Amino acid sequence: MTTANQEAQEDESATVRFELSPVNTERLMNLSGQFDQHLRQIEARLGVEISNRGHLFAVSGHPNIVQKTVNLLQNLYAETADNTLNPSKLHLFMQEANLEQIAYAGQDGVKIRTRRGYIRPKGFTQARYVHNIRNHDVNFGIGPAGTGKTWLAVACAVEALEQDEVRRLVLVRPAVEAGEKLGFLPGDLSQKIDPYLRPMYDALFEMLGIEKVNRLIEHNVIEVAPLAYMRGRTLNDAFILLDEAQNTTIEQMKMFLTRLGFGSRAVITGDITQIDLPRQQTSGLKHVLGILKDVPGISFTWFQGQDVVRHELVKKIVAAYERHDQQRGSE
Repeated sequence: MTTANQEAQEDESATVRFELSPVNTERLMNLSGQFDQHLRQIEARLGVEISNRGHLFAVSGHPNIVQKTVNLLQNLYAETADNTLNPSKLHLFMQEANLEQIAYAGQDGVKIRTRRGYIRPKGFTQARYVHNIRNHDVNFGIGPAGTGKTWLAVACAVEALEQDEVRRLVLVRPAVEAGEKLGFLPGDLSQKIDPYLRPMYDALFEMLGIEKVNRLIEHNVIEVAPLAYMRGRTLNDAFILLDEAQNTTIEQMKMFLTRLGFGSRAVITGDITQIDLPRQQTSGLKHVLGILKDVPGISFTWFQGQDVVRHELVKKIVAAYERHDQQRGSE
């Protein structure tokens, strides 16, 4: 049995208070997880705040999802009578209940403020991605081209800079040849590498304007650089974005992740189906997924073919490749 007292706070926020019963300390610890990691996992996935004193709980957040979260906690507490919970089981519970779609679908309040105006995520996966970036120090955005991974990460970086949450932006890409050799490209090293960094420049120009971006680059507030330039550095009070991370080696990925300093946030984006490394090399992005999947404070957002926001044909092309890969995997 539970009792609930719902308090409306603002138009876009509500709080529900309730008690879990029967009172059982072991079951409460099972529900909460070590250091409350299960509660934090639910908060991160559903965009709510959960607080408790013993068996007395309060859930705050968007009205559409608060009562759903209460129901989830009640069901999970019932589950603790016979089962031991873990992060994987929590993920399955939320997935089966379709809770993430409910949490993020239609949330017009999720928007990113930049100098040139507001950017709104399209669909629940993008909304969840933005929420994760705002609430975790290390974030992975993984999926096919055209899903907004890099664009939204740059937008969140610009927003953090303009709101003085960080002092600088560091936007990084591995300079890996996709069929072309860097040495045969014209120009000096900077000119050879520049085309690999162009997508991030384009996003910055769109959100801040060319003159503003050039001025910030001149004053080292914005740095756009190849991954190799990160070695040996520690970055404090910075928003660091590693794009095309599927083309990092295992050593490069470890090097990048250990650059994170105090007051910094990192976003790593990539598509593990588009790896340009030599065949004998393992992608650092694929490798790190198994290592960090259960580490608190790190979020993973997976984009699918249906999340593509480019030309409709791009979505169909991605879907066709996904079907082809599934057929090859079943042979």
